[in-house]
Amino acid sequence: MLLLHRIKKKQDLNEGMWIGIGGHFEENESPEDCALREVKEETGLTMTEFRYRGIVTFVSDRYEGEHMHLFTATKTEGMLTKECNEGELQWISREVFRSLPQWEGDKIFLDLLDREIPFFSLKLEYHGNDLHRAVLNGTCILEK
Repeated sequence: MLLLHRIKKKQDLNEGMWIGIGGHFEENESPEDCALREVKEETGLTMTEFRYRGIVTFVSDRYEGEHMHLFTATKTEGMLTKECNEGELQWISREVFRSLPQWEGDKIFLDLLDREIPFFSLKLEYHGNDLHRAVLNGTCILEK
């Protein structure tokens, strides 16, 4: 998996975490348009085969809520960028990734991807940096 180790941005809520490539929508973009643009901007790669896998809703008592449209790519073209202004890009195996700093909720949606779960809606509710509740397709799957 191509991941981003967030170590470069100031005041970054993801500081120190290993996360996927992503960003925010620009005016008139579809989720697919945004994913293609963000991957190209952050990595230099163009996704040529990709799949829309799900929507993740993040709720927090500390940060503004957001929705993540989740894609996976199986083919790309181009050369990997040497520099990314948000962190360090690195190819990481799934086994190694599981031991790296990441958000607890990310482990849930990565497991759904690994198990080839069809398109899903996942809501992750955080208290501070701790995952408090997870709801998959309207059913609570974790509550602390």
